[in-house]
Amino acid sequence: MKQYKQIYYLVGFLVLIIVVGYYIADSSWNVVMDTLTATEIPSPSPSPSPAPIPITETPQASPTSEWAEYEFPASIDPSQKYLFYLHGRIIEDQGIPAISSDFGEYEYAAILKKLREHGFVVISEQRPKNTDSVEYASRVIEQITTLLNADVPAKNITVVGASKGAGIAIYISHFLANEEVNFVIMGICHPDIVKDLKQQQISLYGNVLSIYDFADDEYAGSCEDLFSFSEVNGGLSRRAEIVLSIGTGHGILYKPLDEWILPVVKWANNSSY
Repeated sequence: MKQYKQIYYLVGFLVLIIVVGYYIADSSWNVVMDTLTATEIPSPSPSPSPAPIPITETPQASPTSEWAEYEFPASIDPSQKYLFYLHGRIIEDQGIPAISSDFGEYEYAAILKKLREHGFVVISEQRPKNTDSVEYASRVIEQITTLLNADVPAKNITVVGASKGAGIAIYISHFLANEEVNFVIMGICHPDIVKDLKQQQISLYGNVLSIYDFADDEYAGSCEDLFSFSEVNGGLSRRAEIVLSIGTGHGILYKPLDEWILPVVKWANNSSY
């Protein structure tokens, strides 16, 4: 009996050892898992994104950059000769480029370049549509006055107008009333226009040259009647008129033809005809 009891105790002791061992092993595993779970495992670093390729924008030419060189100068050199060019109405109506079905393209840029090649400081700008001629004349008169106040001799200032630009030049001549400034009026003196100017008591001052083509009977004509009126009522110093025989009428104003460019240069340099 005693022997059986000892065996019983021995079996119980072994069972106890197995249970305790299992508990210890299980606890150790849980500790290990808890430790792994609590430890932040760094995620693999993502591949670096490629650096963006810099995009260089192609500079766009300013739509006015071609004309900026013809703006009224920021600084005035009294030794220079200044020439204002006033374009025809078609550029007001159409902008640039302006193209007539009768006369082709108005070569505005080429005209300005040709005038500048003769040594003048050329001043010109595109006028807005439906520009009031008298108001615009006042604007140019202010600029001419600025030149005169900067000691530019009046004889070194010339205003060249074509068609409507010539009409504006007539107003400038009248309201400026300077007998030494030079003017060239081209393609303007249609008899109806001259009649209207005389009714307004608009007379010319300064040195005035008229140029038109013999075939331009729709828009232009001789300025002799206006000259005679101005000699009595204005301050006309020198005057002359050139009738061209090109035959394209008003179309002569659309191109930088030597037939009118060279007389303009000569007049602006104070030479008479």
